[in-house]
Amino acid sequence: MEIERKVVDYVHSTTFGEIPQEALNTVKNMVLDVMGTTTAGAEETGVKALREFYVGLGGKKEATILIHGEKIPAHDAAFVNSVMARALDYENAMAPGFHPGASAVPTALAAAELAGGCDGKDFLTALALGVEIASRLNLPEAGYDGFDPTGVVGVFETAVIASRILRLTPQETWNALALAFNKAGASLQSNVDGSLAVRVIQGWVSQSGITCARLARAGITGPKNFLEGVYGFFHLYAKDTLDPKTVAADFGKRFDLQKVVFKKYPCCGMTQGPTELILDMIQEHNLTPEKIDRIEVFVPPYCHKLVGHPFRVGDNPRVSGQFSIQYCIANALMRGRAKLQHFEESNVKDPKIMELVQKVHVIDDPALDRRGHTALDMKISMKGGGVHQGSVDIAIGFPGNPLSQEEHEQRFWDCIHYAPRSLPGNRAEQIISVISNIEEVEDVRTLVDLLLI
Repeated sequence: MEIERKVVDYVHSTTFGEIPQEALNTVKNMVLDVMGTTTAGAEETGVKALREFYVGLGGKKEATILIHGEKIPAHDAAFVNSVMARALDYENAMAPGFHPGASAVPTALAAAELAGGCDGKDFLTALALGVEIASRLNLPEAGYDGFDPTGVVGVFETAVIASRILRLTPQETWNALALAFNKAGASLQSNVDGSLAVRVIQGWVSQSGITCARLARAGITGPKNFLEGVYGFFHLYAKDTLDPKTVAADFGKRFDLQKVVFKKYPCCGMTQGPTELILDMIQEHNLTPEKIDRIEVFVPPYCHKLVGHPFRVGDNPRVSGQFSIQYCIANALMRGRAKLQHFEESNVKDPKIMELVQKVHVIDDPALDRRGHTALDMKISMKGGGVHQGSVDIAIGFPGNPLSQEEHEQRFWDCIHYAPRSLPGNRAEQIISVISNIEEVEDVRTLVDLLLI
C-alpha cells in the first residue's frame, strides 16, 4: 500500500503555493476551454433528453445545470454539464485518448456548489491535483487495448477533485479513490460506432467522482490496495505497461498534466494532424478537389483503429465525422477550413463530401510508432501525374507543438459565436477576465452565474 499512501498524502496535503505557475496556466486554459465548449454544446444531440431525464428524477437542488439553470443533485448536475462540455469533442484531451477537462471542470463547479462555495486557489489546486493523478495513471496505447481512457482514469481525477473541494480527511480520500477504482471502465467502441455513449461516459466519470467522495465521507470503504493489490489497477488495467513506481515519483517536481492537448480543430485528437497537414498542403500547392486523384494517409495502428476505419454516417453524424480521418480530410478539401458547423448533420451528409471521402485512403503503418503517437505521412496523387507529400511528427496542440495563448482565446470565441444561445451582455469577456485571475476570486460560483442564460 506504499504507493496508495503516497498518492493520498499528496492529494490531501499539497497546497496552492506548491504548484508551479506553468501548471496553473495549463489548468486555467482547461477551464476557459470547457467554459466555451459547454456553452457551444448546450443544445447538442442528446443533451435535452439527458437534462430532462435528470431534472425529472428530482432530488435535492444542490448544483446548477449550466446555461439552462435548473438545480438538481450535485452528482447529476456534474453528469449533464460534462455531457455538454464533451458534446462537440472540441475540449482538451491527452494521448492516447483521455479527456480530462470535460469532467474535471464540471465536477469542480458542482462540488463547489455542494460545499457552499470555494475560493479560486482551492479550485485551481483541486483541478491540478485531480488531473495530475489521472495523468500519472494514464496508460500507453497498449495498456488500454480498447478501454476508453476517460472511463478508466477519469474517475480517479474526479474523485480527487471532489475530495479536495469537499475537504475529506486522508482516510476518506483514500476510500473515495478506492471506490472510484471500482467504477473505472468503458469502451472505445462507442467512438468507433459514432454513438452518443462517448459523451455519456464523460458524464458518468464526473457523476462517479462526486458520488464516491460523498460515499466515502459517509463511511463507505473501498479496497485499500486499489493500485498495488493482486487485483488492483496495475494488474487489471496496466497489465505491466506502466511502472508503478513512476506514479508516485517526484511529486511536486514533475507535472504530467503538462501533457494535456488543446485542440485546434473540433474533432478527435487523432484527426488534428491530418487536418492541419491537408490544410497546409492545400495552401502550399493550390490544391482543389477536382485536381486530386487519390490521397493516402499513413498512420500508426492505434490511430488507424480509432479514426482510420472506413467512413460511414452512424446514428450521430457529428460523432461519425469527428472520429474519421477520411471525413476530416474531405471536409478540409471541400471547405478549406475545419469549423464547428462543418460537423453538423447536414454538412456531414453532404453528397459532395461523400464523393471526396472515396479519394481518401487511410493505411495502417506500424513503423510510424517509432516517430510518436501522432506521426503521419500523407501522399497526394494528382490527376494527370504528379505527387505531393507531407509528414507530421507532433500534431498541432500536442506537447511540443502547443497553441499560443491567442489561439486558446480564439477557440473560446469560436465556441461562443457558434453557441445556439448567446451569453447576455459582456459575459464572455467577463469569463475570460475571471479565469485569467481566478486565484484571486473569493468564490468560483461566480463562473456558474456567468454561464447562465
